[in-house]
Amino acid sequence: MRVSRLPVLPGPAAWNTILGPAPVRPALDGARTADVVIIGAGFAGLSAARRVLQLQPQASVVVLEAGRIAEGSAGRNSGFMIDLPHELTSEDYAGAGDDRAMIALNRHAIGFAGEAVDAYQIDSNFFDRAGKVNGAASDTAHAHNESYAQHLASLGEGSEMLDAQDMAALTGSRHYRSGLYTPGTVMLQPAGYIRGLAAGLSRAGVTIHETSAVTALTRQGQAWKVETAQGHVSAGRVILTVNGHLESFGFEKGRLMQLFLYAVMTPELDADALTKLGGHSRWGITPSDPMGTTVRRIDTGQGGNRIVTRTCATLAPGRRIGPGHVARAARVMQRKFDQRFPQLAGMRMEHAWSGHLCLTLNGVSVMRQLDDGLFSGCVQNGLGTARGTLTGIGAAELACGVDSAITRHFTSESKPKRLPPQPFQQIGANAVLRWKEWRAGNE
Repeated sequence: MRVSRLPVLPGPAAWNTILGPAPVRPALDGARTADVVIIGAGFAGLSAARRVLQLQPQASVVVLEAGRIAEGSAGRNSGFMIDLPHELTSEDYAGAGDDRAMIALNRHAIGFAGEAVDAYQIDSNFFDRAGKVNGAASDTAHAHNESYAQHLASLGEGSEMLDAQDMAALTGSRHYRSGLYTPGTVMLQPAGYIRGLAAGLSRAGVTIHETSAVTALTRQGQAWKVETAQGHVSAGRVILTVNGHLESFGFEKGRLMQLFLYAVMTPELDADALTKLGGHSRWGITPSDPMGTTVRRIDTGQGGNRIVTRTCATLAPGRRIGPGHVARAARVMQRKFDQRFPQLAGMRMEHAWSGHLCLTLNGVSVMRQLDDGLFSGCVQNGLGTARGTLTGIGAAELACGVDSAITRHFTSESKPKRLPPQPFQQIGANAVLRWKEWRAGNE
């Protein structure tokens, strides 16, 4: 099969940029063989590589990344590795399925990532077990938080309600009426974690090729031939960890919602700005309304004293957006920033970017065997750090013939539901997104 589209993401991966230059890994050149080829070096792909090594230490593993490590969506998310239900299509994040089972799986992913941090000596600043806050700016949003807290209590999970004074002391912002703190989320420096994971895997014997976009994938006897612009690898097992670009490989066409989310990041805050801001040096807030605005503050251990703001979404079935989309979202996020931090209002953002995520109508992933020797750890439903880690682990276990709670969970899921036909899908979905953003208001 020929690969129909290659990944393109506008704007810099700011999380990666603020860490400074990274070592360059050579592109695949010429012909070689491997036991396992993994396509995609994000959370899913690198987790799959680590799991293959754990299960089959003598296996030769090659990872092919279309761009640079941590320049793709893995370096463009908000860095929340969440353990609790976080259903983006709900009113208050409560899931519709077996939340206890999903919590256990999410915590398995966090534990797996934490073990990698220890094993590969990844900077602990990049994997901060700080928890997060659901911020509420209105009575309606506060009610969502109360509902979510009750749901968590029914699951035996603790949380702490913060009042307006608590929120101001934490963030330096008087924008929030209340907040719901939950302790289990890990706050990542996502690019730092991915860089560290890639470096550790390289030391452990995994071969990683950057700027090696796969252009064709064909079956040749008992092996798969994986082609790039400059070379090819033959392997008995191939794992696709390309999230929504699974469609580019010919799978689940017309069933995957291709979304782009946007974010901006301030320049490093100087002493005067930090004095005006106040609050703690690190925190992360998700909105109590899933279509609201996510805000994070980081410090020098994570790339500088900065504030990250994320909101706005665009459905783009062709997996392409342009600079105009980023510029429009950046204007919205500037208003959101000024609203939350009037003491810093007008501060020009240093970085603005977009990241690609993929959802299905029925909230399922595509973690299964696609063909003889071909496996998928794709479709993260907007939860790429934890769900990507899980689907990567699961795809590796399938490829190695291992049965586990992860493989049983994902292989028992239904197929993704078919989407409405075009142009109704794109027009209708984007209209709904704009309406939900409007309804979210100040959240």
